[in-house]
Amino acid sequence: MTQILSVQSAFPPHRYPQAELTDAYAGLIGLPPRQRALLERLHRNCGVDTRHTVLPLAEYGTLGGVATTNDRYIDEATALGARALHEALDAAGVSARDVDLLMLTSVTGVAVPSIDARLISRLGLRPDVKRLPVFGLGCVAGAAGLARLHDYLRGWPGHVAALLAVELCTLTVPSAGVTTADMIVSGLFGDGAAALIATGSPAASDSPAHGGPARLPRVVATRSAVYPDSARALGWRLGDDGFRIELTTELSAVVERGLAGSVTEFLAGHGLTTDDISAWICHPGGPKVLDAARDSLKLPDSALAESRASLAAEGNLSSVSVLRILERVASGPPIKPKSFAMMIGLGPGVSAELILLRW
Repeated sequence: MTQILSVQSAFPPHRYPQAELTDAYAGLIGLPPRQRALLERLHRNCGVDTRHTVLPLAEYGTLGGVATTNDRYIDEATALGARALHEALDAAGVSARDVDLLMLTSVTGVAVPSIDARLISRLGLRPDVKRLPVFGLGCVAGAAGLARLHDYLRGWPGHVAALLAVELCTLTVPSAGVTTADMIVSGLFGDGAAALIATGSPAASDSPAHGGPARLPRVVATRSAVYPDSARALGWRLGDDGFRIELTTELSAVVERGLAGSVTEFLAGHGLTTDDISAWICHPGGPKVLDAARDSLKLPDSALAESRASLAAEGNLSSVSVLRILERVASGPPIKPKSFAMMIGLGPGVSAELILLRW
């Protein structure tokens, strides 16, 4: 089984309370009083207390067009991703030159060469490191990336694989032609990065340098699901001013209808039920999405406490979120050995990525 050796998040230095972010966005887009009241109500309902932003608030009105904004994305994502990956390698006790595969997930900017290529010389990775940049999976990409890392390590168990998720969501928030969906996401998403190091070699994962298998879980199995006729519920479209969100009220309904069947069938294949899961690591798509996951799976409120806490402290970090929540769970009270956990990624498609973990 794939052993996770470390997971480390990194955040920009700028962190603001939600009310200050609401005020700044209202001023940036010049909302009249009636619409401002709507914005404030939507932001209060996001379940977010604070968020990190890659830029100081005063800079968001000075970025210019799509090209200059994307150039800033490349610079900032490279720097933040480098910090997250460097800290994850240190925590795992792994040299950058030992990494055989580097997978990158990001959906908030475009870079060719991709961010992973820019990190090779910066971090001292081998020139022959295998690279896999992933774009288009959106919020589900953190879980999907770990699932594909697991697939790779099943074929190459002696290798070391790294997953880096970096999302600068605030660079995509529109300032013109603002819709209600734009207002919602302007209060929901934050910026951050997370890196995960894993290996398929039991001997390496049990060494003292890596803290032993009890500190972080192993991947037991994974499963993917795409729910029919839900493609328009969540996604991006490319407008004249950059990426624009596509978001409908159908999203939480899709999750509530489909998730239980996916999870129960997946667990049944391993002789388990939801009662056997000690920790739930669910993507915090927003309060309604978390409520839909809870209701679909018939879980107590406490089961998704870490997801809600992450949403409150940092906002929805897109592909970064599930890795950040895994980090929070692993750094909390010790988890009993041999306990099972379930990671649930949710994203455009509408899609789900399920990962069965075991401590």
